[in-house]
Amino acid sequence: MKTPTSVITSLSACLLLAGLVSASAPWYDRALTGIETGPTGAHFGHSDAGDARFAAKFDGAEIVRRAMAAHSEYLVMWARDGDYAYYDSKLLPKPAGLGSRDPLREAMDEAAKHKLPVIAYCVVQQGGHFLKAHPEWEMRGPDGKPLGRFCYNSGYLEAMKQIVAEQLAYGIHGLHIDMLDQGFGPPYGCWCETCQTQFQNKHAHPMPTGPTWDEAWDKMLEFRYQSSEQFEKSLATHIRSIHPQATVDFNYHGNPPFSFEVGQRPVQHAGNGDFITGETGVWGFSALTVGLNAAIYRAAAPHQRVQVAMQRGVRMYHDQTTRPLQDIRWELLTLLSHGAFVTMVDKTGFDGALDPLAYERTGEAFAEAQAKRPHFGHTPVADVGIYFSSRTRDWVGREKPAEWFLSFLGAHKALVYDHIPYGVALDENATLDSLLRFPVVLVPNAGIVSEREATLFRQYAEAGGKLILTGLPGCYDHMGRVADSSTLEPLIGGKFVQKLDSLDNWLRLDAAAESRDNSSVKFAPDLRRDWPFLVKGPAAVWEATTATPLGHLMKPYRSIRQQEGKEGTEWPMSAETPVGPAMLRHRVGTGEILTFAASPDYATASDHHIVETRRLIASAVRLLHPSPRVRVTAPANVEAIITDDPTSRTLHIHLLGYNAPPQTLPLKERPYILPALMEDAPTFRTTIELRETPQSVTTLNPSTSLKHENQRIEVIVHDVHEVVVVKY
Repeated sequence: MKTPTSVITSLSACLLLAGLVSASAPWYDRALTGIETGPTGAHFGHSDAGDARFAAKFDGAEIVRRAMAAHSEYLVMWARDGDYAYYDSKLLPKPAGLGSRDPLREAMDEAAKHKLPVIAYCVVQQGGHFLKAHPEWEMRGPDGKPLGRFCYNSGYLEAMKQIVAEQLAYGIHGLHIDMLDQGFGPPYGCWCETCQTQFQNKHAHPMPTGPTWDEAWDKMLEFRYQSSEQFEKSLATHIRSIHPQATVDFNYHGNPPFSFEVGQRPVQHAGNGDFITGETGVWGFSALTVGLNAAIYRAAAPHQRVQVAMQRGVRMYHDQTTRPLQDIRWELLTLLSHGAFVTMVDKTGFDGALDPLAYERTGEAFAEAQAKRPHFGHTPVADVGIYFSSRTRDWVGREKPAEWFLSFLGAHKALVYDHIPYGVALDENATLDSLLRFPVVLVPNAGIVSEREATLFRQYAEAGGKLILTGLPGCYDHMGRVADSSTLEPLIGGKFVQKLDSLDNWLRLDAAAESRDNSSVKFAPDLRRDWPFLVKGPAAVWEATTATPLGHLMKPYRSIRQQEGKEGTEWPMSAETPVGPAMLRHRVGTGEILTFAASPDYATASDHHIVETRRLIASAVRLLHPSPRVRVTAPANVEAIITDDPTSRTLHIHLLGYNAPPQTLPLKERPYILPALMEDAPTFRTTIELRETPQSVTTLNPSTSLKHENQRIEVIVHDVHEVVVVKY
């Protein structure tokens, strides 16, 4: 196995966060925390142009002063949303409440006094006044009806070039371009005359009028992806031609829960700016995936820095509420620990007034982050790479991508809950070298595995890599249809027999079968044998050829009424009879492959999650990689993030405790429950075991209790965030 020395995080980022980057470096190489301020967007698409109350108090100079007081190192200042320009534009209307005032100019003049970089926020998609004034640029459905969004292949690109040119003339340091999507639901495409002509000229046949999930639709998806990519690249090139030093970044929609509908792939649309920018938040991405988003962004554009936006509001960007300090600290410090630099999004009141408490709490959190600057931005230590298949996302997930995402998200959840450090590997840019950075690669339900990928996995295993496969690996053809065989059969050491029609499938471990396996490390020693337990999710029946079968996959009972189609199968039935092995264990070269016949990852993220399904994944990792460099034992509500600074021979073990009380059911969308806000800092005990004896061990917080003997470290933490600093 190769040992990474400069994996993912660039040296410049490490030097930056240690305070060693030159002041002449680009602003984003020097940044750790910043603020984005804009008017409430609750009015988008239906505001009254004559309402002089809206944004009347939106004051650029005051925004800069508040940002500076809150320890912001840059400001993202709203210049254009879907309705208005917040500067003197010759192309776009300005809110009536601003009168002759120019908030962007006010911000620039005040920022110059403080040498604060100002980035102009500029929207691409929003159905407001400008779209209404230019119906010739509007996306059209297959029936010719307008869709309320701009077409990327229309003259709108030239209009956007003029809009950003106006903003660049203010001397801004960069542009943050938002809403680069093609919609978030059907119809999936644009059938305007320009798009239809371009498609016809390229493919010699008309555009399909909807998802046909065939070769024509494959070309349609590629057309959409390319339209978004070309728009971004053309706009970026234009910006650099006007002002070569100005930065450009695009808000990214290549991560879950986004799928093909927005017109972005994880890698294809990640690196078109100077750095990659995405957003997070419990309201839209869950409390668990805050760090996962940063990991996906890093994997999608490994040569770039990662910026993640979070919001100060309780539930949404435009609710004008302010979260408790502990809640803000947890999300901010989690993102920073994952190597991102962070933008706090602030939305003003309707009249443009600022909330002083929001800036006070943000400032307190930012001050803490900057005091801890040397501990952020180093090379991630990852025992496991979670493999993401964009082709499977599109062609197996199709119009229900959330169903497929459960496997990927559940794999991540299992690793975080068991404190196994992870990274992300993406099918678009995966290479043998990139996979060999991970001792273990977990491939969650990658139904479509190309011959190139199959060869890559084989080479990885032959070089000593360890693979964990779940669900239906390689069991679909290129168009998302269940195949007669899997492209991974030689690697798995088994023959694909069939896909089970059920999701309520069961596993039973078998001590007798394990006794025939010559491994000195047994699988899941803490799980009971001869006890079937539910592993909800896709499952495949395998017949072992050269692999060792372990345990049993069991199909569920089906009542007579269910067999007759008179009763649904939404609720799980109990286990009936075995239909194949639960797992196949196979050695290839110096590597090893463990294939689950079921989907413990899907189960872990499902509504029928039991602890045993999560432990299956953790046990598989421990079986294949029994001696990690660092092993962390802590409560499940604690996330452990490990980074390495080889220059100073320092490990930074970040421990982040999440502490939300139980919640009631909402009135609607049962059982849609969001976690509570974190008001109180948690207390938790953590044990850290190192492979080698360290030179020294220290912690940051005076309240933390530390015990250290040889390779064992014990800490009791009384806070949201602690860093155990290990010199080796």
